[in-house]
Amino acid sequence: MSKKQPNPIDVHVGSRIRLRRTMLGMSQEKLGEALGITFQQVQKYEKGTNRVGASRLQNIAAILGVPVAFFFEDVPGETSGVDGMQETGSAYVVNFLSSAEGMQLNRAFMKIPDQKVRRRVIELVKALAEDGNREE
Repeated sequence: MSKKQPNPIDVHVGSRIRLRRTMLGMSQEKLGEALGITFQQVQKYEKGTNRVGASRLQNIAAILGVPVAFFFEDVPGETSGVDGMQETGSAYVVNFLSSAEGMQLNRAFMKIPDQKVRRRVIELVKALAEDGNREE
């Protein structure tokens, strides 16, 4: 008998919970404590092996400071263009923020208080990426 695979929507919602939790620097233990559950249950939600109920998802959203809709952005099957490249769902963002460099860059970037400076940083990174592509 084959093991039942998690629903792709449950996996997506779980990955968005993990994404937001890690962006905040919150541990699974802390989220579990706030919800009154174990960190193992949080792990199961994040992997999509356990489905998150509506009221629990509302609580998670409140704790993580996002609207419930955040967890459904870029659901599987939808694509979004990134400079002409098609990326599926939030996989691109999750993969980036799951890397050490992505987390460091995100945290440092969010500490820049001036929005104009943040825009200039984005322009710099784009220019560096274009230069890197030309050299290949």
